Amino acid sequence: MTPEFLLTTFIIVASPGTGAIYTLAAGLSRGAKASVFAAFACTLGILPHLAAALLGLAALLHASAVAFNAIKYAGIVYLLYMAWHTLRETGALNVSTEHIQHSNARILMDGVLLNILNPKLSIFFVAFLPQFISSQEIHPLFQMAELSGVFMLMTFIVFSMYGVLAASMRDHVVSRPNVMMWMRRSFAAAFGALAVKLALTERT
Repeated sequence: MTPEFLLTTFIIVASPGTGAIYTLAAGLSRGAKASVFAAFACTLGILPHLAAALLGLAALLHASAVAFNAIKYAGIVYLLYMAWHTLRETGALNVSTEHIQHSNARILMDGVLLNILNPKLSIFFVAFLPQFISSQEIHPLFQMAELSGVFMLMTFIVFSMYGVLAASMRDHVVSRPNVMMWMRRSFAAAFGALAVKLALTERT
């Protein structure tokens, strides 16, 4: 494992994206514990893409326009669904203290699905990780799994830091209706922008 891999992975993970935005929203609406749970859910959503890459299914996704677009459009719809529910105060920035158990289940479902429905993640594991695997490696799949584990750990740590930082500002935000309204619109716009970005994504 090289310093170049760790630095590149950190830059990719720390860049604003669907998971980071969702974790920030969870921290603002539910607090630090919920934000860590959201970070875990987003990290968990990486596992299917890792499995697809290890089993060679990502190559099929990369080669098949139908398969790629099917997942892409499902992801677009879900991001727009997240944007709509955020505006309606029933989604990512719902600050109600009722039904906490239901909320935790919702955080888990949303976090996992947001990453599962991103077809670029599978292709990422196929295109990015092999660059850091030596051609002389005897067990390349084992090393790929090891690098993927580091990627997932860094994802969890960085997203958790985002969420906990957002949670530290929660009291200043939640107690001010005008600020909450602005935050809901901002997060809804962010989810909408990510949907547009995903819509413009092509297979590489």
